[in-house]
Amino acid sequence: MINNTQDGRRASRRVFVMAIINCTGDSFFARSRAADPEAAVEKALRAVEDGADIIDIGGESTRPGAAYIDEEEEGRRVLPVIRGVRRRSAAPISVDTRKAAIAAAALEVGANIINDISALEDDPDMGKVCAAYRAKVVLMHKKGAPETMQNGPFYQDVVEEVASYLKDAAERALNAGVARENIIVDPGVGFGKRLEDNTALIKRLATIRALGYPVLVGLSRKTFIGELTGRGIEDRLAGSLAANAAAIMAGADIIRVHDVKESVDMVKVLHGVAAETAGNV
Repeated sequence: MINNTQDGRRASRRVFVMAIINCTGDSFFARSRAADPEAAVEKALRAVEDGADIIDIGGESTRPGAAYIDEEEEGRRVLPVIRGVRRRSAAPISVDTRKAAIAAAALEVGANIINDISALEDDPDMGKVCAAYRAKVVLMHKKGAPETMQNGPFYQDVVEEVASYLKDAAERALNAGVARENIIVDPGVGFGKRLEDNTALIKRLATIRALGYPVLVGLSRKTFIGELTGRGIEDRLAGSLAANAAAIMAGADIIRVHDVKESVDMVKVLHGVAAETAGNV
């Protein structure tokens, strides 16, 4: 990743690009949807070819206003895709789920990471499942449930409150038996946040990183980018690249994106420029 050294120069470190594969028919960005399992597998493999480090497969939309779906439906959507990708690729597979039964089934057929937007709160067995499989787990902050999370969210100090929540979430994971090195934290940009909350979290990402865990951010094409640019979802690529570059400079280790090829190029250029700048100081 790109981070600041003590003398203010830029130091180059590895940033990982996580590709979003939505096995849904209602995710907020229409072009990200791949409800047909075969189409989802091909989309995931193209993402790997384009340079994605991690494939993130999800069967339940968690956009604002989205409804919870049952285990049977979620399993039907994601498990064939995980199997299909794993047969043809060794790329790390993340599964975006809040359900321990889906997590266990996914890990059994080849997944490596559980991306839980509830930070182990929605299902009391999730932590034990991740520990038993020695899986990495992403713990995300959200305020409320997806159905209602954008109904008037408010914070006194969003960064301190999110950092405190993620610290507690990490302790919850550790107490469930998850190894410290397997914990990743996500401040949950867009999940129960106002524009000023989202921008503050990106600017002060170092506070989240100070918890001592790798930091994942999901900024791609989100509403706050539309608020800043006046652009619709289809026209937010440039804004997404800029937001992710800012997050990397602030300390993000993993960026979760819809546009893999463009994001990989951005990371390469940012890395190259930062390394060249450091060498000339």
